[in-house]
Amino acid sequence: MAHCPFCDQLTPSGVLREIRWQTPETIARLASRRGDWRVVDGACPACVQDALLHVLLAQGDQALHRRIQQVWPLDARAAFGALPTPLRLHADPRFAGRGVTVALIDAGFYPHPDLVQPVNRIRAWVDASHDPVTVLSFHPSETPSWPEWRTLHDRQWHGTMTSAVLAGNGWRSHGLYRGLASGANLVLMQVRDDAGHITDEAIQLALCWLVAQGKHFGVRVVNISLGSDGAPAPGSPIDEAVHELVDQGLVVVAAAGNEGVRRLRPPASAPAALTVGGIDDHNSFDHAAMSAWHSNYHVTAMGVHKPELVAPSIWVAAPTLPDDRREQEARAWFAQRQTHPVGSPARAALEKRIAARKLITPYYQHVDGTSFAAPLAASVVACMLEANPQLSPGLVRQILLETAQPVPGVDKERQGAGVVAAGPAVARALSHQHPAFAGFQAVPLVTTDAVTFLLHEHRANQVQVFGDWDGWQRPVCLRREELGVWTARMKRPAPGTYAYKFRLNGQQWLDDPANPDKTWDGFNGFNSLFTVV
Repeated sequence: MAHCPFCDQLTPSGVLREIRWQTPETIARLASRRGDWRVVDGACPACVQDALLHVLLAQGDQALHRRIQQVWPLDARAAFGALPTPLRLHADPRFAGRGVTVALIDAGFYPHPDLVQPVNRIRAWVDASHDPVTVLSFHPSETPSWPEWRTLHDRQWHGTMTSAVLAGNGWRSHGLYRGLASGANLVLMQVRDDAGHITDEAIQLALCWLVAQGKHFGVRVVNISLGSDGAPAPGSPIDEAVHELVDQGLVVVAAAGNEGVRRLRPPASAPAALTVGGIDDHNSFDHAAMSAWHSNYHVTAMGVHKPELVAPSIWVAAPTLPDDRREQEARAWFAQRQTHPVGSPARAALEKRIAARKLITPYYQHVDGTSFAAPLAASVVACMLEANPQLSPGLVRQILLETAQPVPGVDKERQGAGVVAAGPAVARALSHQHPAFAGFQAVPLVTTDAVTFLLHEHRANQVQVFGDWDGWQRPVCLRREELGVWTARMKRPAPGTYAYKFRLNGQQWLDDPANPDKTWDGFNGFNSLFTVV
């Protein structure tokens, strides 16, 4: 153990040395804070993340791409360029899917540290590739294992990625590359057989097992990031099983697929499933810069347009398989990189390898495909259910569609209602606990003489709002209208655009979860914005 040179936090020496993985610009930012600091002195994860996020965001999205391009000329958004998912989706930091169990149906899985450290959140592993189904249950104190989990087979890669994108806690990145539902429990369902096939029968078997046993494990959300080989057929067994799960109160999320054709395969074609397509947000916060991703689309026999929603399907941070050959290579590349001067041929060769592998750190890379858009949407659902466990699948769908943000210039049949909006969706879920305030759509509400703020918050004893209408000087105090609902009304300021932020209990700062209009605050977070005309 040693003290961080910047914040004096007592930190394991090996963790301090991980600074060597960072780009020269991140290291230079740290060095600017302390003139006598050297790379060999190291830095704790919190200080490294602070420096990294400032490099990525402090000067805005266009500057982000220009500055990374200077360091990584092969690909401006490759190594070290993937934004953390909670920041990227403007998630409400108060919710992480706690108390919610999510089932993932995929090719195979690995008990990744992001899922089992410091507490195991894998409640069961299910092999549905054969009948009868094999089920292994685990306690939070156990280290889960299952047949052939150590093989590091390629079939384990996909499910490990999707489960960590949805519910990983970023253990191997010290929390930076975590999923939105980092507090959720998981049931991992393997449907790829020994010959490498994923059949309709295996998917149906997994779904039917959930119909019979899902309630026993408390499953509320099902994520399916794969498709069968069959064509959509009304009333198919897969469609019927998805419908039965939704009737039982489960939300079923399915990936649309990546071919970009007017054809969905089951279970994405199931009318009762919430089908998620992809969007390219160009790894930025500029909503106007979003463009279409080549995901599949379809109109079902029942007239349901799919996908209903889209989510980022490229530049998504996900972990690699621990200790396999590729990770060992990555560790060696990152270690060697610091031994060569910037601009040298040897360093350029290493950077080329890192960029080609899409690596962010030795343990994380960025991935693409609707396979990862679906778990992003499912993680939002898990947070919504933590915020309001009484939500029905129909109400979850309604809220997601109402709060989604349409993407300019993209056909509706390809994007459905638009991009899933994590913060507003959770805020709307909370509002349904308070019928008197459920219709409070505009947040904040600007009228001819006042601005009214509203926050759903059950844990705070005091809520204030600060803003730049007076230089962030004097707080406006919110009043508790009923348990969990806080409001404040202030005089309407002069025309202009204003930034604001809530402060809870005089300590915790929170941007407005219900307001999707945000700007970088310069301190690893966001301010919310409203405009007076």
